[in-house]
Amino acid sequence: MTQSSHTRRPVVGIIGNQHLINETYLTHGGGVMNTEAVSKVAGCLPLLIAADPRFVSVDELLETCDGFLLTGGRPNVHPEEYGEAETEAHGEFDRARDAITLPLVRACVERGQPFFGICRGFQEVAVAFGSTLHPEVRDLPGRSNHRMPPEGTLEEKFELRHEVRFTEGGRFHALLGADAVMTNTLHGQGINKAGPRVVIEGHAPDGTPEAIYIKDAKGFTLSVQWHPEWNAANDPVSRPLFEAFGAATRAWAVAKSLQAEARLSA
Repeated sequence: MTQSSHTRRPVVGIIGNQHLINETYLTHGGGVMNTEAVSKVAGCLPLLIAADPRFVSVDELLETCDGFLLTGGRPNVHPEEYGEAETEAHGEFDRARDAITLPLVRACVERGQPFFGICRGFQEVAVAFGSTLHPEVRDLPGRSNHRMPPEGTLEEKFELRHEVRFTEGGRFHALLGADAVMTNTLHGQGINKAGPRVVIEGHAPDGTPEAIYIKDAKGFTLSVQWHPEWNAANDPVSRPLFEAFGAATRAWAVAKSLQAEARLSA
């Protein structure tokens, strides 16, 4: 292995969202919390991705990045992606991001390349593997309001609000060393029917799925409905999730480097 293989931080592509500044100027952006968690906790090089097929391709992203953080975002996955008609309850959409992230998730699973899904990213992973979504969880009988509080400080919006209980002996149970943890909650939609490879390992008290992975995937596919990027360096739930994602991404980067060196020396 070359010296650069030892020292280079693996690259994590952070999926960006489209934003309008002053209602006129369209941008791609990402939360600093995501960047900080990837850099400081996962130990990887954060690279913001313009998630639009006009500018990037899935193949280019797979070769450029070692892993991917599928971030949260206000727009929702379009219901056509899981065979349903659009309604007012489905809210805003970002079809360009759908066009990148859904095939990207499938390709990563096929290759064994790691990704970590958060909130909308959790829903993208679920939809990519055949799940359907409820357009508004809080409207379902017996369900709680999982949306971000409309008022308050940032700390109040991201405060721990409900428990997530994990499958005993499952991946999340083993990684976090607990059968239940407290999390924040800032989402409107949620899994309705899980696809055949989508393994649900964590639920909120009202039954809403909160933690998943993809069955028989070779790489890291853990995804959560809450926002672990908040206070990731200090939170006892967030930190091990990002550390495990970082370790998986480093392992991928090392394997890729070794394969490249083997080809050069052949």
